[in-house]
Amino acid sequence: MVASSLKRKLEASEPTSVLERATKVQKSYAANTSVKRDIVAIAMPTDMAGQLDRIAASDKTAYEKKVLSLLCQVPKGQVTTYALMSKHLISSPRAIGNAMRRNPFAPEVPCHRCVATGGKLGGFKGQWPKDGEGITLDEKRMLLRKEGVKFDGKGRVLGTPFSAFV
Repeated sequence: MVASSLKRKLEASEPTSVLERATKVQKSYAANTSVKRDIVAIAMPTDMAGQLDRIAASDKTAYEKKVLSLLCQVPKGQVTTYALMSKHLISSPRAIGNAMRRNPFAPEVPCHRCVATGGKLGGFKGQWPKDGEGITLDEKRMLLRKEGVKFDGKGRVLGTPFSAFV
């Protein structure tokens, strides 16, 4: 009940950045509970503040900015899926992938942390940094391994995808 109320409040005000959205959630959460936790700190790794500023100042579309900002919530060493991101943004997995394919801030804005449902790496194409058009699957796998992500024998990511978006 409280979660749907918070979501309606967030959608009504349409803050421009994930950090602003997380702050709104934190204020609303504090007003509706006696438990005090820093939701902004939980939802947004501190090393992403600079990336959020870069995204906000970019010439990307409003939708691309939402996708890239949401992506900044995925912690290092974890992955999410195109479907989970699209569910949160009320969009489609293909639209999420297209926005990530045009991510000019990779790998700092970590599009490599988004995989297909079922753990496959997904449809990354292009050569990095050719025309800002994504990274190759080998580069994606390498970045994820460096962050500690584990793979099964078929190359699928192991573990539960991150879904705690704010």
